[in-house]
Amino acid sequence: MKRWGRLSTGVALALTLVVLAVLGAREPEPGNDVGELAAPLPMAPRTTTGSAGTATPSAAPLTVPPSATPPSWMRRMLPGEKPPQFVLFSFDGAASKPHWDRIMPLAQQANAHVTGLLSGVYMVADEDAAMYTGPGHDQGDSSIGFGGSRADVDLRIGYLNAAIDAGHEIGTHYNGHFCVGDEPNVGTWNTDQWNSEIDQFFMIVEKARQRGFKLDPAAVRGGRTPCLEGDWGQAFPAMRAHGLAYDTSHVSLGVVWPFVRDGMWEFPMPEVRVPALGKQVVMMDFNLWYALNGAKDEPEKAADYTRIVLDTYRSVYQAAFNGNRAPIVIGNHFNEWAGGAFSNAVEGFLSEVCVRPETACATYTEVIQWMQLQDPVVLEQLRRMPAARN
Repeated sequence: MKRWGRLSTGVALALTLVVLAVLGAREPEPGNDVGELAAPLPMAPRTTTGSAGTATPSAAPLTVPPSATPPSWMRRMLPGEKPPQFVLFSFDGAASKPHWDRIMPLAQQANAHVTGLLSGVYMVADEDAAMYTGPGHDQGDSSIGFGGSRADVDLRIGYLNAAIDAGHEIGTHYNGHFCVGDEPNVGTWNTDQWNSEIDQFFMIVEKARQRGFKLDPAAVRGGRTPCLEGDWGQAFPAMRAHGLAYDTSHVSLGVVWPFVRDGMWEFPMPEVRVPALGKQVVMMDFNLWYALNGAKDEPEKAADYTRIVLDTYRSVYQAAFNGNRAPIVIGNHFNEWAGGAFSNAVEGFLSEVCVRPETACATYTEVIQWMQLQDPVVLEQLRRMPAARN
């Protein structure tokens, strides 16, 4: 069961966290089979860590520019030039063929790259479940199941390879998805337990590579924790030790520039206003669904929900584009909740926004590479701009 936190601020935030911890939503099941091809994603090499607690974007460790032919916006800005409006589409779980089959051609038409945050257990066949032991849990236990048959996993390798070849990024959503209620949950794990979880993610990737998976472990640059939970003082050291460069699990009030925290780039999920509701909601599909109707499955309202979410995306984009130009993080799952309302909204928005002038739909790694090309003083000025709030 999946539980999402932080739908609003203040007292409402604390109350909603309790409700969501009890309510939950099931992680979508992985899909099957293959996809399309295009240019590869240029990857920055792994970074060394910064000084804990004191790092700023200007102090972030630099890496060399991408070696492959970069997009036209992958350059240092001219004096007085505004940054591109980055939009980062990211998908937790990342293991559904029907959704990749829809996203891939849309992204190709719009010259967009997206990020799939892969749950490692989806690369493990049910019969091989004993190869994974979540920290503090029984061998072969996972709150989101495993990957089906070995044939299912082989088919999944095929369509994820197609996504990699098309330039999309694969990050990590870690493995067993143990949130509040599945104790010990990821929010209570210590550094040793996080080390075990991440070790096992890369072990799973390596075993999948032996079956033809193209994902280079060095290309896994970051991820999002299950349910946005974690004791960051414990989690970040393990992430850094495994060469991860970014996290996208925190929440910010409005859209803000990525910042460095304890040697990790943090790309927060923005809490935004849903105009139709007059509420502040974390811009993640499940949070939006919960704000709309308590996460009840009402497929007959799919069109209304799609319109409301699209209007929210558009108003957030406009606020950022006319404001601080901070990258907009849009979090989704490959699911058909509420009759596919949220998938329809994110696919529709991707098609319309990624072709706009001065807009780049990019991966987390690509945005980091762009930031590393900029004058650190300019980056710090951008980071100090007020959050973009719709």
